[in-house]
Amino acid sequence: MRRFELIKYVTTLLLLGLLSACTVGPNYLRPKVETPVSYKEVEGWKQAEPKDHIPRGAWWTIFNDDQLNGLEKQVNISNQNLKAAEAQYREAVALVKAAQAAYFPTVTGGPSVSRERPSGNAPGSRGATLAPGVSFTSSDYILSGQLTWEIDLWGKIRRQVESAKASAQASFADIEGVRLSAQAQLAQDYFQLRALDSQKQILETTVANYQKFLDLTRNRYATGVAAQSDIQTAQVQLDTAQAQLVGLGVQRAQFEHAIAILMGRAPSDFTIPVTPLDGPPPETPSGIPSELLERRPDIAAAERQAASANAQIGVAIAAYYPALTLNASGGFEASTLSKWFTWPSRFWTLGPASLQQIIFNGGLTQAQVEQARATYDANVATYRQTVLTGFQQVEDNLAALRILEQQARAQDIAVTSSKKNVEITVNQYKVGTASALDVITTEAIALNNELSAAIILGNRMTSAVLLVQALGGGWQVCE
Repeated sequence: MRRFELIKYVTTLLLLGLLSACTVGPNYLRPKVETPVSYKEVEGWKQAEPKDHIPRGAWWTIFNDDQLNGLEKQVNISNQNLKAAEAQYREAVALVKAAQAAYFPTVTGGPSVSRERPSGNAPGSRGATLAPGVSFTSSDYILSGQLTWEIDLWGKIRRQVESAKASAQASFADIEGVRLSAQAQLAQDYFQLRALDSQKQILETTVANYQKFLDLTRNRYATGVAAQSDIQTAQVQLDTAQAQLVGLGVQRAQFEHAIAILMGRAPSDFTIPVTPLDGPPPETPSGIPSELLERRPDIAAAERQAASANAQIGVAIAAYYPALTLNASGGFEASTLSKWFTWPSRFWTLGPASLQQIIFNGGLTQAQVEQARATYDANVATYRQTVLTGFQQVEDNLAALRILEQQARAQDIAVTSSKKNVEITVNQYKVGTASALDVITTEAIALNNELSAAIILGNRMTSAVLLVQALGGGWQVCE
């Protein structure tokens, strides 16, 4: 009879397990987004969908800068923000395991020992007294275990696991986002530092030339062909250029310190040698494959967050349905240690099996469902906005590279013309057909043009880095 009851109970559990195949709540579909057929600045783009599983790679190697390559490698090792993101990813993975644990029953157990002597005057004892040498004292030795199991009838646990997995995937994408951001920021700081080194080189050459002109003016003054005011004007020009040269040191130090922090190092023990920029950024490919846009980690993270929020709708809806909890217990019980673990000392209980349904909670369940739906809608909007922002950033930096290249060509012409003008004016000054003021004016124009050219080159390098970041990291240069 007991065996029949046990078989019937197990059969009931199996049937309930089959019923648990039901999963309430909407199944996730990737939100639709409007994407352009092609970029206005580059032809050959196809519609893209975000993917977060493609490795980013050492994209900075396209700049062919060994010093930059060495600095970027240290970002992955020492950057504290990256370490924090990796720790958050491990936390998200642990939350997935915690959600999956709800699939299984909870089992507790342990021994208990008690010894009892009832009162002779207790109710029901009828005032009995104990005869000498007689004891009603007894012992109870129990080793028991209890099992509690909530059956996932409506898919609440499955939705929780689904949500946790999507959140973990978003956290992994966040790691790539932090990594790419740190790498891109380091590259920007590095090229801005080198642009300052180029300006420093220009100013050092300019200071030397201004010193020569001052010496020339003094010699002409000594021979009576130049005025004292010419010497004073040349001296002011030299002093101003020297002040500009010194002032660059503040900005350079700040960029150097920022790079040290990105690598997780103290600024006090980190130095980058002076290295002026010596070439333009790599050429942008005529047709950038759309897979690179798909690799944007922020887009992947936003999409995964939407998936996680969608699963939470199912979790909230499951609260409308009854929750089934199964219980069982068993173990050994005896009055003496010698009989504790013998076969007749065993005991077990199957049940109770409880089916609990919320009758009234003041509209809490409905509010939670509405909250989950609103959270999902917000995540979908965030995902779509992230995609649009990605397209904008690519367009911005493609346009910047194109326009800055045109500006650089025009500026190079201006630099060449202004240098030629300085040469002509100095020669005219030597023969007395031009004034010192004419020379100083043309030299100031030439200096400004050279400094502008250095700044434009630095901006081109920075825009190239920003384009890489907008594309999700790296591309293959077409040969």
